[in-house]
Amino acid sequence: MEISTSQNGSSIMWFFRDRGFDDKTINDMFKRCKRLQGVERERASENWAYLKSIGIQERKLPYVVSKCPKILTLGLNEKLVPMVQCLTTLGTKPREVASAIAKFPHILSHSVEEKLCPLLAFFQALGVPERQLGRMILLNPRLISYSIESKLTETVDFLSSLGLAREGMIGKVLVKHPFIMGYSVPNRLRPTAEFLKSVGLKELDLQMVAVKFPEVICRDVNKILKPNFNFLKRSGFEDGQIATLVTSYPPILIKSIKNSLEPRIRFLVEVMGRQIDEVADCPDFFRHGLKKSLELRHKLLKEKNITCSLREMLDCNAKKFRIKFGLFA
Repeated sequence: MEISTSQNGSSIMWFFRDRGFDDKTINDMFKRCKRLQGVERERASENWAYLKSIGIQERKLPYVVSKCPKILTLGLNEKLVPMVQCLTTLGTKPREVASAIAKFPHILSHSVEEKLCPLLAFFQALGVPERQLGRMILLNPRLISYSIESKLTETVDFLSSLGLAREGMIGKVLVKHPFIMGYSVPNRLRPTAEFLKSVGLKELDLQMVAVKFPEVICRDVNKILKPNFNFLKRSGFEDGQIATLVTSYPPILIKSIKNSLEPRIRFLVEVMGRQIDEVADCPDFFRHGLKKSLELRHKLLKEKNITCSLREMLDCNAKKFRIKFGLFA
């Protein structure tokens, strides 16, 4: 499909060329937004200038517009300004609104009255504190594009099925990880919950995971959780020990094997000379940074010829560790 050769089509084409768009991108925008060919250059220029004025960096504007060309066709005072003003009342930090728009430009094409207000009311009804509403939406602006009736309600029902029906609990999960609402319940969230049950987590354990580590619920079973589980098995942990590890520190199932789990296990066995069973009794081992905590503490104890259990080594912060073992600089 070629861009219109009419005077207006030619004018808007040069509007884009003047701002660094190549013909392929321009043609693609015209295919996705039929209204673009009829837009006056004056309106497009006015909207472009407004987006720049609210803090979107000029170098990012072509990306923003290419993602949602419709932005340039919308009425400035009828559509863009009201949405930006409303989002600004939700923000607490400079450039938060501009950052949210850059992440998901389509947010500007939605209606304040028809989409944003009902969305805010929906979250408030779930116990999300008013001061947290803005953080959620600006962190994950795609929320505004989800249907409350079919998409968001399904996620809430799923969380309720885990036993999080107590007032405010679901709201806490959504605030902690707003991206959970973007995942499919039947294809992602429920299979992950079932997998966690299969490795030994009880109902209360699953609730704890959802509240404290909701990102774990969002990860793919076959691509991430199962490979991590299998790695722990290959490392010598028994099923019951893995259940204890996951219950105590759920992110162990989503940590990078290559960059996190494997180096720690290797350091434990080859450098510290300890047994895998010690980790089963001290899941906090995986919480500690390898360089800044594990290697440092091991080095300090070795220099003083101090012998202790893994739990004794790791059950306190850095300051208390030095006091506990008399390690003063």
